[in-house]
Order: sequence, then C-alpha cells, then structure tokens
Amino acid sequence: MTDAKAAGPRQRGGSPQASSHTLLEGRLGYQVESALLVRALTHRSYAYENGGLPTNERLEFLGDSVLGLVVTDTLYRTHPDLPEGQLAKLRAAVVNSRALAEVGRGLDLGAFIRLGRGEEGTGGRDKASILADTLEAVIGAVYLDQGLDAASELVHRLFDPLIEKSSNLGAGLDWKTSLQELTAIEGLGVPEYLVTETGPDHEKTFTAAARVGGVSYGTGTGRSKKEAEQQAAESAWRSIRAAADERAKAAKEAAEEPIRETADDATKAVGEPVRETADEAVEAAEESVQGADASSATA
Repeated sequence: MTDAKAAGPRQRGGSPQASSHTLLEGRLGYQVESALLVRALTHRSYAYENGGLPTNERLEFLGDSVLGLVVTDTLYRTHPDLPEGQLAKLRAAVVNSRALAEVGRGLDLGAFIRLGRGEEGTGGRDKASILADTLEAVIGAVYLDQGLDAASELVHRLFDPLIEKSSNLGAGLDWKTSLQELTAIEGLGVPEYLVTETGPDHEKTFTAAARVGGVSYGTGTGRSKKEAEQQAAESAWRSIRAAADERAKAAKEAAEEPIRETADDATKAVGEPVRETADEAVEAAEESVQGADASSATA
C-alpha cells in the first residue's frame, strides 16, 4: 500500500490545521491529500513525543529523488556542452540543505512543521536541516498525490531561479574551494577561518573572518559556522580577485604604452611627407590657374 493510499481519503474542514494547510497549499499551488500533507510536515521529534506517529522521513526519501531527477534533467538539457564534473557541481549548488532551506523559508515552511517541544525550544523551525528535509517530504507528497508532472512543475517553479543563479555563479558554486584555488594562483598561501559565536544555544549567530598569510580579506555571518565561512570566503575572493584584476589592468596598460607611442611616431613619420606632397600639389594647381587667367587676359 502506498503512502498516499495509507493516508486515507481527502478531508477538508474548518479546523485551524485545515486552514493552515490551505495557506501552505496556496503557496505550493497544489491541494494535497490532507493526511498525506500532515505526514509530510511531521518531524520525528513530534512523532516520538506523541506515541510514535508516522514521520515524514519516507516522504523525504522519495522527494529527494524526485527533486534530484528534475534538477539533473534540467541541467542536462540546458547545458549540453558541460562535462559531467561541472554538471555535478551545479546540481550540488542547487540540491543541498542550505539552498533547500532558503526555498523553504521563502514558503514560510517552518510555520507549518509539526515539531516536538525540544526542537521547538531550540529554534527548530528555522534550522536548515529541518527545513530542507521537510521541503523534500512535501515534494514527495505532491508526487504521490498529483503525479510526476505536478511534482516536476512545482520543482521548476521553486528551483528554476536558483538553477539559473547557480549556472551564473562560477566561483560561487563553492566559495571556500574557489578562494583556496585563487590564493594558490596568486601565491598568497592557504586560507584560514577564525570563527566566533554569539547568542543563546537555540539562536546562535556565527561570524567568520577569512585570513590569508595573516591578513584578513573578508568576513561573514550566518546561522551556522559553515554558512559564515562561505560568506567570508566569498568576501575574501572578491577582494583578492579585484586586486588581481587591477594589477593585470595596470600591467596591460604599461605594456601597451610603448606600442602606442611607436604607432604614433610611425603615423607622424608617414603623415609628414604626405602632407608636404599635398601642399605642393595645391600650390602647383594654384599657379596653373593663375597662369590660365593671365593668358585669358592677354588674349
């Protein structure tokens, strides 16, 4: 028996939960079988605290595969010339907990998740891992209830902007890796990250500084150490890249200056005889005209 069938018949009522689900369904663009949607929103912490209810983990497993298939198919078709390794990087930039969590926040998904008291008290509604897993479970529920076409349309609507952004990121597919590659090219050394944290355990904020050769090139903040380090790496990469570009521009201009001067001298040297010849031709023409006028007058 599938999860959709096991979930039971569709039910709609005037309960706060039904109203809440209607709001979420409006954002998704699909009406999902009530019991199936409830399961998709049930975190294991809530299930364990309420007598071992079914969790959303099976739906998460299914939704992860649906999401991966649709994203991979999209990247394959839109980037026919990219090698497998680059396609894998693009997919990883879209299908990861941080990216999924941001999409979930855009839906205000955290407000609908059924959480246990422990997770509720430690900021679980905004945890990247919980948001990402729940979003995958919701995609799995849409797939079971509406089919692959509907699930694919949902994935495209939610993730196509992210796919497009990731395709244009280049270095931003992984800022820490890109920073390490750049500092190696520039001969600056290996980056290191100094991380500090503030706030209570359930609402910590992390701040990271990216240092290379003892010099700080950028800082970043985030809800996790990893997020803060990525932001710091991005800031440092942009700073070092800008400095490198300025040096390259200055070197190019310095190299072009002697060539430009030589070209100017050559143009001047060629132009002078041409001007002299033109002046002589004009003078000769004027003398000829004057001679013709004189002959006419005599006649």
